[in-house]
Amino acid sequence: MTQKIPYWHVDAFSARPFGGNQAAVMVLDEWLPDDVLVTIGAENLFAETAFVVRDATGAADWELRWCTPTYEIALCGHATLASGHVLLNRDGGDGITFRTRKSGILEVRRDGAGYALALPAIVTEPAEHAEAVALMGATPQAVHRSALGYNVFLYESEAVVRSLAPDIRGLERLGADQFIATAPGDASDVVSRVFVPGGGVDEDSVTGSAHAVLTPYWAKRLGRESFTAYQASQRGGDLTLRLDGDRAWLGGPCVTVVEGIFYL
Repeated sequence: MTQKIPYWHVDAFSARPFGGNQAAVMVLDEWLPDDVLVTIGAENLFAETAFVVRDATGAADWELRWCTPTYEIALCGHATLASGHVLLNRDGGDGITFRTRKSGILEVRRDGAGYALALPAIVTEPAEHAEAVALMGATPQAVHRSALGYNVFLYESEAVVRSLAPDIRGLERLGADQFIATAPGDASDVVSRVFVPGGGVDEDSVTGSAHAVLTPYWAKRLGRESFTAYQASQRGGDLTLRLDGDRAWLGGPCVTVVEGIFYL
């Protein structure tokens, strides 16, 4: 018997279609087998597909999981923002919480014409990563890393970040880490590009989890808790960032591009 699953295609961190980062959001009555979730992610072929199920524990409003086209991941910001956008517009309310398996409780709130997303602030430390540096295409001023698989490469200018042509297949061989190139921005405080080829995403469009890293990183460098950011991918995306203790608040709009039924 064919199962009908409500489905949304959302462009997150964008106020217009075809900008920001694409995510599929699918509302399930109960969890499907893990391999089926990943297969659906491969069928959608977005950087992430978000799956939500009502949280029966009372810890949050919904449970939330994310799949790339190849595997389930521990944290995804833009698909969480997209999920909040879908459910708040469908069900009403000013805020919503999600219980995740590896990233705790996440929250999305309405914020003006857009939304604000709270993620765990991910702290990095100075480190060396000679192999990755050689593959990024330019020598950074500094390298920071997190044990969670986030690598930050600081460059002198936005022009350098935009001109990078990394060895994508070489980075892919280093595993499913994120490789984040960043610099002071021209029109924004901070600019970045993000590469995750080991996770099936050669260059991501707008990466929430990377900005959970960049929020504490740049808050320390800039000497202030709030600032603006731009991810200089082909689609591009604007964010507001704010560090609040151990939480990184990411702000931005969303737009629904497709709403329909996924048949399984």
